[in-house]
Amino acid sequence: MTLIIAEAGVNHNGDEKLAFKLVDAAFKAGADIVKFQTFKAKNLVTEKAVQADYQVNNTGKKESQLDMLSRLELSWEAHHALLAYCKSLGIEFLSTAFDHESLNFLVNDLGLTRLKLPSGELTNAPLVLQHARTGCDIIVSTGMATLSEIEMALGVIAFGYTTKADSEPGLEAFQLAYASPEGQQALKDKVTLLHCTTEYPAPFNEINLRVLDTLEHAFNLPIGYSDHSEGIIIPIAAVARGATVIEKHFTLDKTMDGPDHKASLNPDELKNMVDGIRQIELALGCSLKSPTISEIKNKVIARKSIVASAQIKAGEKLTEDNVAIKRPGGGLSPYRFWDILGKKTNRDYLPGDYIVE
Repeated sequence: MTLIIAEAGVNHNGDEKLAFKLVDAAFKAGADIVKFQTFKAKNLVTEKAVQADYQVNNTGKKESQLDMLSRLELSWEAHHALLAYCKSLGIEFLSTAFDHESLNFLVNDLGLTRLKLPSGELTNAPLVLQHARTGCDIIVSTGMATLSEIEMALGVIAFGYTTKADSEPGLEAFQLAYASPEGQQALKDKVTLLHCTTEYPAPFNEINLRVLDTLEHAFNLPIGYSDHSEGIIIPIAAVARGATVIEKHFTLDKTMDGPDHKASLNPDELKNMVDGIRQIELALGCSLKSPTISEIKNKVIARKSIVASAQIKAGEKLTEDNVAIKRPGGGLSPYRFWDILGKKTNRDYLPGDYIVE
């Protein structure tokens, strides 16, 4: 069953009450997980870091990343309250940590056992290693990445999972860990890779869903898709292509101020996406090609048999002039048509009678 992550992200705009409403919307839509973002802006960016073009376009305001992100922080207390509320509803709380302090908080204070490594941190080896050192399951997003960058990050994760805390990290150590049977097994047990196109919204001609196949073949790990496209068709298509995890941004109102609202789903769209994915899961079914339960009763109606097309007396030969292939099925297979031509009958037939041997 596809794990569906409703990505609230920073669409709470720093307002705890709005964050709770986002949890409600994710729960009502049927998502498995509601995910936020945990960071201290001062730990994440310098004062010189500029906004991405999409952030300027979506907010209508040009400012530093530090100023923008400072308004989007949630307090530690809010995290505790949101976690408790999610538990009361039965939806999993998840958050992405963008700095060491935030990751420590998520694991050591909130007790999360599943983590999400965002695309932007894939090359941040010390933070990647800290994620793996927790021993938690990790969902790794791969936006903007090459295959070699993904492999390097997986080497760090394998090292973190399989070595002692005082082991000396380094490129060679990461490569050895990745190449080891223990490292490969740890990755299979604990890591899911998400394909992603890091643009908001992502252009359809840059989605490249075939990358899902590439990731699965290259790394032999569970795969998923983190979607930034408009609408719900791409995540549904990703499930049909083999994604086991879907992550999608959502908001209560696309017109709100903030960098991610415009590229997010509203609550109704989120529910439609969840429903669509569940329908696709049913439709995928199994790989065995054979008549289904509902098809079996239609075989006699839809298929054909060899029948008499004219009155035939016993002893007459069967020819193309007195036999035909017509519905219903259940009689002699049309594959026997050539076998019976020229044979003499041992009984009388009326038009429409099954020809029997």
